[in-house]
This record gives sequence, structure tokens and C-alpha cells, in this order.
Amino acid sequence: MKNPFTQNHWWQRTTFALTLVTACGASLAQIQSSAPRVEMANAEENRVNLFGYGELYYARPRSSSVDAVATARRGVIGLAYRFNERTRFASELEIENAVVSATDQGEVAFEQLYIEHDIHDRLTAKAGLFLLPIGYMNETHEPTRYYGVTRNLVETAIIPTTWREMGIGLQGLSEHGLRWNAGVVTSFDLNKWPTDSAETKASPLGAIHQEGQQAKAASLAYYTALNYDGVPGVNVGGSLFSGGIGQRQPTMASPNASVNLTELHAKWDLGSWALAGLVALGRFHDVAAFNASGANGSNPVPDVFRGAYLQAAYRLWRQGDYSLVPFTRYERVNTAVGFSGLPMGLAPATDPDTRVITVGASFYLHPQVVLKADTQRYLNNAQLDRFNLGIGFHF
Repeated sequence: MKNPFTQNHWWQRTTFALTLVTACGASLAQIQSSAPRVEMANAEENRVNLFGYGELYYARPRSSSVDAVATARRGVIGLAYRFNERTRFASELEIENAVVSATDQGEVAFEQLYIEHDIHDRLTAKAGLFLLPIGYMNETHEPTRYYGVTRNLVETAIIPTTWREMGIGLQGLSEHGLRWNAGVVTSFDLNKWPTDSAETKASPLGAIHQEGQQAKAASLAYYTALNYDGVPGVNVGGSLFSGGIGQRQPTMASPNASVNLTELHAKWDLGSWALAGLVALGRFHDVAAFNASGANGSNPVPDVFRGAYLQAAYRLWRQGDYSLVPFTRYERVNTAVGFSGLPMGLAPATDPDTRVITVGASFYLHPQVVLKADTQRYLNNAQLDRFNLGIGFHF
């Protein structure tokens, strides 16, 4: 969630994951774009703003009812402060799974903690711990703004949402609907690569992220993103992240190892329809020595990880603040394709792509409060099929 202080600037930065809406006619994007904004009639008032979001869900595997689980997945409280018309501070504190202790699976963390300054009306700089503008969900991941009880597989397994780094960034906006982002930030740390393959198969980058916690910064990373919103209801864009992950550690078998992640995305809101698609491709480079060293146990670093999805949603009914939006999504993901540095015959076989079809609906009590239900079918592993229920809100 972005800094919710200024009207125009906040809206410009939120549109990374929301397409523009025509001035006449209520499109599906309008249902999901009720973002926390403060109308500032007096520039000296409302310097402090409180915002946040929460999501709770129930998941029941179809093959094993005894493994059904219910959790308060996330609760986020944000605090923003406006120093003047050009300089702002924003922070988000997140608690996962309700309870945090040494013996629990909960986590408490700053999701964002940064200063933002408008150099001029169409150029903004930020510095601190912030979310990267990669994909649709990483910056706009409130449960009211995406379909499905849980976040989609591509933007969690391949793009490790929510993905934040420490650094500096710039964002610009043209008069013709072209938005760009660029920055220098911390990167990942290959030294954290676990020997347990379950974690890395869930998300290779998620397994080695640093999250601003005493992050090794000998090797930095660079990102850039470009989006076009010049046609009402349409968004087309892409992004690139490139950074060192070996962190130049003298004891590291691959001190110059690096990773590249590229993604392309598009959305089209046409009346009651909302169509979206995204494809992401990641590559690890110079990891052969690390794999050959045995530092990873029996869990080598893959050469490639990739994923894509197509999604369609339709606003079936709307009355006042209420609305009903069924949707379907098809995803294809593989987090480990090919391996370098291993003797012939000892490299693990590449698993087939995970293919998932999700069908469900979102019932909005208000544009900022949603009840969700969906069913997920894993086409190559029926044991993972499940039914989900969820509640989400943002303010």
C-alpha cells in the first residue's frame, strides 16, 4: 500500500496495479480502486494518516479434511506523515498469522519504511525500505484488490510478493500516460540458500531475500519498470531486476553469482469485464561453483524459474456498495528448470510445470470490504486441490 496522503501523487503511484477508469460508466476497476485518500481542504491539517489492511482465510484440502486450517494471515497497520507538500514519510508494520513468538509461525516486520520527495510535479524520489514496482501485486496487494482468497502463485513463487528492498528510487509520469521507475537497491543473499528443497521450490527468491535486516550490500541491484496507461481501461508494462547475490563473500563458492528477473503484464477493463495476464522469467547466473561445492546439500540452485497466468473476471451484479464478481485464473509455474555445476547424471530431473486453475467469486460489502470463496485444482497433482474462504479489507 502506498503513501495515502496526497491526492494526485498518491493516485499516480497506485495506478501501477490499477488501470485508469473512464469518467463515465462504472467499470470493474472502480470497485477495486477505493484507496485510502485524505481530502485536504487545509494544507496544515491531516499531516498524519493511519491506513492498513487485513486478510483472514480458511483452507480445506479436498483429499484431507483433517488438514483444514484457518488463520489470520495478515494484519497491517500503516502510518504516514506529511512534512510539507513535497516531502512525506510512510511506514507499514505487518503481523503474519496472528501470534509472534519463538515457538509460533507468526512474523512481525516492517513492510515499508521510507521517505518520499516530489522533485517536481512529475518526478518523485524515495529512499528507505520500499516495495519494488515489479508485477501487479507487489505494490498493490491488499485483499480487496486481487481475485482469489490467496495471492496468485506466479506473483508469490516467481515474484516474491511482498518484495521490499532498501535503496533509492525514482518515478516519473508523462502527460501521455507513460510511467517509469528506476532505482538502486539491496539484492538477495545466496549464502542463505537452504538445504531443504521445499522452501526453495516454494519461491527461489523468497528463500534468499534479506528484507532490510542487516542486509549484505557488497553487491547491489538495479530495477526499472515501464507502464503505459494512456488508453482508459488499459495497462501494458514490464519490469527488469538485476542484482548480485554472491555478495562477494570470500568464503563463498560463487562470490559473483547474480540473478535477473524480467516480467511483462497487461490489463484490460472493458465494461463489466476485467482481463489480465502476466509472464515472469528469472535466471540465476554463475552458480555452478556453488552447486559443485556441496554448500547447498542436495538442493542445488536452478538455472531458470518461470511462471505465467491469464485471468478473467466479470462484474455479475452491483447495487450501491454491494457487488458480486466471479473470476477464473489459469497459472503455470516452475521454480526449478535446469541445473549447472553438477556431474552428468547427478543433476535433479526438472519437475513438470505446476498448472493450477482457480475458480471463485468476490462479494463486496463495500469497495474496501470483501468476502471471497474459490476452489483450486492442480492439474498435475490432485492431492493439492483445495477449497478456500476468505475475508479481506483495507482502509
